[in-house]
Amino acid sequence: MEKYFYPLINNIVDALVAIDKDGNVLVMNQRAEKLLDLKKEHMIGKHIHNIIPHCRLPIIVKTGEEERNRYICINKRQYKISMMPMVLDGKIEGAMALFHDITNYKKMSKEMDQDKVYIEILNTILDTANEWVTVVDEEGIITMMSKAYKEFLNISDPEGRHVAQVIENTRLHVVLETGVMEIGEIQEIKNKRMISMRMPIKKNGKIIGAVGKVMFKDIRDFQMLGKKISKLEKELAYYKSELDKERTAKYSFQDLVGDSDNMGLVKDMAMKVAKTSSNILITGESGTGKELFAHSIHNASNRYLGPFVKINCAAIPAELLESELFGYEEGAFTGAKKGGKPGKFELANGGSILLDEIGDMPLTMQAKLLRVLQEKEVERLGGNVIRKIDVRIISSTNKDLEALVKKGEFRQDLFYRLNVMAIKIPPLRERKEDIEALANELKMKLSNRLDIYVEGISQRAIEILKKYDWRGNVRELENVIERAINLLDSDLIIKSEHLPKRLTKNNQKIYPIENKPLKERVEEMEKELIIASLKANSGNKYQAAKALGISRVGLYKKLKRYGLEGVYTKEG
Repeated sequence: MEKYFYPLINNIVDALVAIDKDGNVLVMNQRAEKLLDLKKEHMIGKHIHNIIPHCRLPIIVKTGEEERNRYICINKRQYKISMMPMVLDGKIEGAMALFHDITNYKKMSKEMDQDKVYIEILNTILDTANEWVTVVDEEGIITMMSKAYKEFLNISDPEGRHVAQVIENTRLHVVLETGVMEIGEIQEIKNKRMISMRMPIKKNGKIIGAVGKVMFKDIRDFQMLGKKISKLEKELAYYKSELDKERTAKYSFQDLVGDSDNMGLVKDMAMKVAKTSSNILITGESGTGKELFAHSIHNASNRYLGPFVKINCAAIPAELLESELFGYEEGAFTGAKKGGKPGKFELANGGSILLDEIGDMPLTMQAKLLRVLQEKEVERLGGNVIRKIDVRIISSTNKDLEALVKKGEFRQDLFYRLNVMAIKIPPLRERKEDIEALANELKMKLSNRLDIYVEGISQRAIEILKKYDWRGNVRELENVIERAINLLDSDLIIKSEHLPKRLTKNNQKIYPIENKPLKERVEEMEKELIIASLKANSGNKYQAAKALGISRVGLYKKLKRYGLEGVYTKEG
């Protein structure tokens, strides 16, 4: 019989301990050894209190009564115990106890209680804010929906149902499949057009659900917000222009668009130079953004609280340049302002001065400028008072000053004074990776200025912009974007046909004359454009549809129509 006894008690999932009528351990199964961290061979015959202090088994021997569902903590683990007497021939010969480990249950119960609290707090926040939010699991089954959303949908208990059965035109189940976040998508529910966002919920790299939120309950609210933002941006531009009149730098390095290697090196160099007090010479072709760099350098320097004064040396007649730079005293010349006038160097004291187009400065003025650089002092025209100044000089030019020095048209000693730290800005044709970002930035800037809403720029137009040589650099690109905005069609997308002929004449695809109906030839062209857009956007259908100026639903229909569902299927 004994050979069946121990295999039987060792298969019990709970820990089992039995004592004789004297309280000594009689039996112990393997589960008890493991849970109680005991060895049977060391425990058999020892009193139970030596193993489990305050154990009530000896009391069970005396009373002969069962005790169930008592709780005890042993070795930092919690157990539920059931104890009963062992009766033989009507006499109590001992007692036994079953220990059921409930440590994990307690922990899970505590976590579930915490989760319930968090969910209740979240629901309260969502309901108070009147948000329309829904959460689904990995199967698309709704696990939570805000009260306001339920009221709008006129449904009381959507939990447990598939989201597509509850929310009209939802794409949450699609987001579960693709794992791609969708923001700003137009969704129609109950004949109302609204703007939604959908985000996958991931854990350890696996999609475990998704959350959807109605960002704007009426698309008109979005349009109204867009108008308000546009108005604020215009006001900001106005205040910037007013600040400009107050001799302050408007731009910082964050305003310099471009992440190409060439642009990155120049920006890094400029940021390092900004921290010093040395004179800086910025060179580069016309339209590359030399003035923007000068503004950024001043704002990144320790002089940023001081004035930033700029003067175009090429725009002021030679006979007036001296008085503009150094100022004049009353009566210095016919028409001189009463009380005199401080020059640009005095106005820039404690800050920075930008001498734009320094290469066009007359030789006579170069000598006087050199003295100011050497002595750090100015004397007004017609005056005899020497004024000390503390000004950092930033010069810029699109000319080759070294070549002018060789020709004798620019002083060599002045060149070395100005060219302490040299920054050369690359032309746009040498950083074509930045063209798309620049074009989109200019699109936003110009659309606000012209008060014309622009949806975007087609990928085909971007490709043409990247192929052009851009001898006029960013200034020419701005001119092209402004022209395109003024020629926009009803879909509000800048396309290749809105670009000047000088850009498109070498990018037109020639289609041979064939004996095919026009409809068939148009379909062939459309198919090619769709494939090209998918390829250019690495298979991302959202970006491809945006570049083509059509909705994603429209793109899916065309893919199905032309049998292109399997082409470039990558989504993000």
